[in-house]
Amino acid sequence: MSLPPPAIRILLEVLVIVAAIWDIRTRRIPNWLTLLGMILGVALNMFLFEKTWDGLWFSLEGFGLAMGVYFVLYLLHAMGAGDVKLMAAVGAAAGWADWLGILVLTSVAGAVAGLLLVAFKGRFRKTLGNVGTIVTSLGHGRAPYKETPELDVSSDKGLRLPHGALIAIGTLGFLAAALRWAPR
Repeated sequence: MSLPPPAIRILLEVLVIVAAIWDIRTRRIPNWLTLLGMILGVALNMFLFEKTWDGLWFSLEGFGLAMGVYFVLYLLHAMGAGDVKLMAAVGAAAGWADWLGILVLTSVAGAVAGLLLVAFKGRFRKTLGNVGTIVTSLGHGRAPYKETPELDVSSDKGLRLPHGALIAIGTLGFLAAALRWAPR
């Protein structure tokens, strides 16, 4: 864990808060926002690093890792394209190592929110069955949504959360932890 420079922290904060609000209100994350986040993340890192190429490489590693991980989830219909692009922008700004911390906190936030949603909707048994379907399908090299359409993120039959809001919680939580515990 490292403490990003102030300009990167501000970029990340504004990016994920705007994306969260947009996602909660419309269930979409706009392309202009994610593209702007990617461009500013790369440009700021190129400017902030002593050597421009080191800053570019730092951003591209974060972008590539985030895009790779989330693109797999997109291919499995477990994530929307806006979520993929938002996490890629976060990765471009934060770099790969800090992005991994953001991913962990986003995953924890998603797990807690998912469990609360399942409990609130009274769908614990159905959700356990869906988890079994996911594990079995992936174990056999098949996409889970093909066997159970409600496992498709775009299906109205499944329970859905605005993942942009969860990315915001993970990112803001990471930044708060870095302010408190990261070496300076």
